[in-house]
Amino acid sequence: MDDVRILTQALPYMKAHKGRTFVVKLGGELIEDGEVLASLARDLALAHHVGIRLAVVHGGGPQATDLSKRLGLTPKFFEGRRITDADTLEVAKMVFAGKISVDLLGALRREGLRAVGFSGVSGNVIEAVRREPKEVTDPETGENRTIDFGHVGDIREVRVDLLETLLDAGYVPVLSSLGADREGRVMNINADTVAVAVAVALGADKLLVLTNVPGVLRHPGDPASVISALTAKEAEALAREGTLRGGMIPKVLNLVDAVRRGVARTHILSGTAEHGLLTELFTKEGCGTMITLEEEHERYLSE
Repeated sequence: MDDVRILTQALPYMKAHKGRTFVVKLGGELIEDGEVLASLARDLALAHHVGIRLAVVHGGGPQATDLSKRLGLTPKFFEGRRITDADTLEVAKMVFAGKISVDLLGALRREGLRAVGFSGVSGNVIEAVRREPKEVTDPETGENRTIDFGHVGDIREVRVDLLETLLDAGYVPVLSSLGADREGRVMNINADTVAVAVAVALGADKLLVLTNVPGVLRHPGDPASVISALTAKEAEALAREGTLRGGMIPKVLNLVDAVRRGVARTHILSGTAEHGLLTELFTKEGCGTMITLEEEHERYLSE
């Protein structure tokens, strides 16, 4: 009876989500753990089988760093973003469009999903331009220096015809975060940025970013202090006040960007919590942090 009760509680959400388009971004740290990946694949399969149109975007930072070190390369970062020289770009191609994509597709296939993996280079899905060098001031010396990100791209356009063709045919597109310019020069692009751009271009109803943290924390370091819902303005205030730290700052600001560009609801939640994705999708309480515009927040409170 408990199982039946859970199903009846989820029914209104199943009805509301059926036929909707959700973009799910998976962090590379989730994919490298076999048990976590298998659990996520089951959750994605259930969401797909109740009628949700899913597009998956994946990262692969930890795997790229690991392979770089094994090849004798020293990974370089600036403000948490990878500097991609020619050798690092080759690593990104091997890891993002190779191992990670295949491992993720295999996990989804085991759960009966027809998933198709490709990079943003395929079908001209992601057109990018090479990021310009950035002038920065060294906080220790006060001297100015130039940071060249190398083969890192900024998204110019996302073409969704291939994604929509796959979604309409019942497939799950699985996109790795590489793009190319008009001359075919391949570039590494931040996966969170790709997920936002894809969600906006598809007119997605939700963007869900799954990572290894439970959500936005009121008190950094205290998992029990997860904030269940924030408006875009509230999220920006947390960034200004210093409540958000490290890599959480760009993740949250990316979600703010998404809602301001038309994605109704965005979420950041743990991909390691058992059935966290399903809890966020099919219960009122959820399990992570939802970020919306003010009017959508009011609609959520009245549900």
